[in-house]
Amino acid sequence: MTGSKIKNMDELAKVSNISRPTLSKYFNDPESVRKTTRQKIETALKTYDYKPNIFAINQNRKLTKTIGILVPYLADPFFAEVARRLERHCIDAGYWPTVFSAHGDQEAENNALATMQSLRPAGALLAPLGRRSDFEAVKRFADEVPTVVFDSNVAVGEAFVGNDNFKSIGLIVDYLCRTGEPPCFFEMPPLNPNANKRREAYVQSMERLGLTPQVIKVEGTNWDFERIGFEGGMRLIEERSLPSNTVLCSNDRLAIGLMAAAYQKGLRVGHGPECALRIAGHDDHPWSRYTCPPLTTVSQDYSAIADQSVKILFDLIQEGKQTHSRFENLLDGKLVLRTSA
Repeated sequence: MTGSKIKNMDELAKVSNISRPTLSKYFNDPESVRKTTRQKIETALKTYDYKPNIFAINQNRKLTKTIGILVPYLADPFFAEVARRLERHCIDAGYWPTVFSAHGDQEAENNALATMQSLRPAGALLAPLGRRSDFEAVKRFADEVPTVVFDSNVAVGEAFVGNDNFKSIGLIVDYLCRTGEPPCFFEMPPLNPNANKRREAYVQSMERLGLTPQVIKVEGTNWDFERIGFEGGMRLIEERSLPSNTVLCSNDRLAIGLMAAAYQKGLRVGHGPECALRIAGHDDHPWSRYTCPPLTTVSQDYSAIADQSVKILFDLIQEGKQTHSRFENLLDGKLVLRTSA
């Protein structure tokens, strides 16, 4: 069979004179076979250019090495960056991460959950859609698979890791009120629990300071946040209906759209007597430092979210699903001061 392509493990066993059970044992855990046997197998793999079917190997294990990762919208750079970090952690630990996007759609999220479950994953890292999720479907999945939820805190899984929105919004409201006109809050209809928490945190922070909250809601029903912020901002500027010259946006992507609207309407954004508006956001979106002007915001700790989520999940996998109550790990945001405010 020399010179021909090896198609499966049985053929490899024949040409290498290594038993199939030994090969299977090696592919499950290379350290489980003797060093001389391991070297012989690795030589055969190079000689015959054989690559095992990892999916089939995983399916034959009692515990697979697959980790499912689900985010609501992979085109969003925030979720893309967190997913990248999660994926890297899983690979480094010897797992096989599989990343899914719900594309902002409930049916797509349900399909992703079903596909993940068919892979018999060792565990899962989920950022559910939130308000648009089929809660029962997400809960059924999390009841069967060790699951850590991140970013979008719905009451499923055995742990949640995410930003403490009440602290971080309080931080930026305090700053904006200290340094200029108190902010109004610019949002769209909430797509996940974070949006609601941020509005509530803004209202509480303003009332704590003895100020009147002013919430502006622009129209929009999908994940095209920049367009929603731009179109809503254009209308508000044209109608002169912004109640403050300081605007705190629910997230950086809305803020980016609003800044584009201000530019088109000839309004200078920044902190100074020649500026018409101050605009701030939340998340420290990967592009926020490159906007014009660079965006003042509150950073979410991408590294900590990924690190803590993976650490908790790996502990769950090693120890088995636990019966203790679900716990939450809320991380502090950090004020990032840039030219926009």
